[in-house]
Amino acid sequence: MAPGLLDVVHLTTWAVCAVIKLPQVVAVLRAGSAWGLSVSSLLLELAGFLVFMRYQIYYGYPLETYLEYPIIIAQDVILLFSIMYFSGKTKRAFFYAAVFWVVWYMLTLQKWIIDLAMNLCTFISAASKLVQLQHLWQTKDAGQASALTWGMSAYTCATRIITTVMTTNDLAVLIRFIIMLILNIWVTATILHYSKTKKTD
Repeated sequence: MAPGLLDVVHLTTWAVCAVIKLPQVVAVLRAGSAWGLSVSSLLLELAGFLVFMRYQIYYGYPLETYLEYPIIIAQDVILLFSIMYFSGKTKRAFFYAAVFWVVWYMLTLQKWIIDLAMNLCTFISAASKLVQLQHLWQTKDAGQASALTWGMSAYTCATRIITTVMTTNDLAVLIRFIIMLILNIWVTATILHYSKTKKTD
């Protein structure tokens, strides 16, 4: 692929990620409820994002390959706080922030820690999607879950497969994005299914 195409893929990924969680945040704020969303899923997703970004930084990968992560993490924090607020558990959000801060520091104390964390990161991120799927299956209701947010996540995974192959060719990163693409598509389809089911009832 031409370097110009790589730039376009990077730019579209960043553009999508700049607003990726906004449909979800808006849905929660409009409804004044986090019904349909799993806090456990969001916490696992946030943990996976933090580990992944720390890994990229630790190994000195090009900023272009992970620039969207600080933006997504900030949006996840806003979403998590909104969910905690509407469920009356605001103080718990500060506890989670402290835990994530300590983990962020500890990840790079030893090389083996960050390598192990990156390998576990794929499982953690996959677990976040599976927890959301389980929540949707149990409630049989998409609630405030945004198919647009999950669809955009699928798109960014697809673009990151391309950029990983073209830049770092890191197998652990590539496997992560392939698995996340599949699971994001599955969550999106499940949300659309239960949204359609709810409208026809």
